[in-house]
This record gives sequence, C-alpha cells and structure tokens, in this order.
Amino acid sequence: MELLVVGAGEMGRWIADTVASAEAITEPAVSFTDLDVERARDAAAGRDAQALKASTVTATVDGFEVVCLAVPISAVPDAVAAYADVAEGAMIDVSGAMAEPIAAMRDELDSDVERASLHPLFAPPRVPGNVAAVVDRDGPRVAAVLEAIEAGGNDVFETTAAEHDEAMETVQAGAHAAILAWRLAGADVREEFHTPVSAGLEDLADTVTEGAPEVYAEIQRAFDGADDVADAAREIAEADASAFAELYEHARGEGTERERHE
Repeated sequence: MELLVVGAGEMGRWIADTVASAEAITEPAVSFTDLDVERARDAAAGRDAQALKASTVTATVDGFEVVCLAVPISAVPDAVAAYADVAEGAMIDVSGAMAEPIAAMRDELDSDVERASLHPLFAPPRVPGNVAAVVDRDGPRVAAVLEAIEAGGNDVFETTAAEHDEAMETVQAGAHAAILAWRLAGADVREEFHTPVSAGLEDLADTVTEGAPEVYAEIQRAFDGADDVADAAREIAEADASAFAELYEHARGEGTERERHE
C-alpha cells in the first residue's frame, strides 16, 4: 500500500507507524508531506519513509493508494481539495471533526474513491485507545487501514458524523474548558490541602496542559461546549440552597443541564 500522510505531527506519525507495522497491509510504502518541510523530513528520518514537498506532491506525483490527512481541523477542507487528485484509492482524515471533512471529500473526490473520517480519541503517547469511525464509502483500502488500527490494540467503533461532532462538544470542548477554567481560577495551595477531588483535577489539568495550545484552540473553535460549561458554573454560583439541590440531583444522574433546558 502506498500511503501519503499529509501532516507530520504526532497523529500523522501514529497512522504511518500503524499502517507500516500491520501484517494485513502488504508492502507498505509511506510518504510524509507537511507545510513545514523539516518536520516531514524528521518524521521520515526514523522510518522507512520519504519526505516530499507539498508543492511536489500536488504538481508532479501521479498518485497514492491512500491519502491520510492529519492536519488541523480548520485546514481539512483546503487539504481535501489540494490532495484530491492524488488520492487514487482512498482518502482518510484523522483531524478530530467529521461532518466537515466528510462533506469536503464528497465534493472533491471522484465517486469511486473510498473515504472515511477517523478520530483516535487519545494522544499518540497514550495508545492504544478508542477510535471513532465514519466510513462514508467503504472498500478494501479503508478496511485494511481499520484492520491495521485494530491490530494495534485499538477499539474501532462506528458512529455518524453528527453523533460524533455533538459528542465532542461534551468530551472535548466542554471538558477542556472546565478543566482549564478550574486551573486558571484556582489558587496555588500546598499539596497537603488537596482532597481526592481536587487532586484528580490537578492531574487532569496537568494532562491537558502538556499538549500544544494550538490543538486545544482548534477544538474550541470547532465545537460548542465551553459556553454551556460557563452557564452551568454561573448557575451553580448563583443558586440558593433549593436550586443547588436540584442542580446536584441532576448532576447525580437525573438529566444533564442541557436536557433540562431543551
């Protein structure tokens, strides 16, 4: 399988390694391209792979069996358009959103080109994990990539673009906003003062802030969720005893804040 990985960051390197090590994929040949040519060269250097300039790929290369887009969420539509002509068999994205990438692939790719949107729900240092998948046009190449991901110990589960993107409002945009807000609002206290709850939040805040801020900014721009967290926090802060008890019971499991207002 000839694989072009567009975007030589952590996720691009993960998908390249996953495909290259899969027994189900015969003769994997991996190429990296990135707007940062040095990053593509660095990704290729420790692997049996080559680095290509983006301009070279789109202007002179005949094509690849599979093109995987591992670019920021906001860059996906332009990347789909730029690399559609070299995706001979399949195009896959691992950006983290699904509705917009799927729509772009439907518009730009030939009808017989397989297409799928995948979202590994973890940072590559924490593999394996769950991988959400929307296969918009199936075929042997997409199936081989999914099989390779599962062979790496990951759990691939099917969803829809709408279900996925709505879920990300809670599990990414909302969760990140809540954790970062707690860290920003809190005072620096001695370790002995921490409760099991606050100690857990400290660990979560450390996890969130060990990543790249631009990645988390992309998530906030792509998905709603932060405003809901802010509204809920404000409601808690302003609640009297009776209102607080009601909120507490809903938080216990009798319905979410969003459900109560719909």
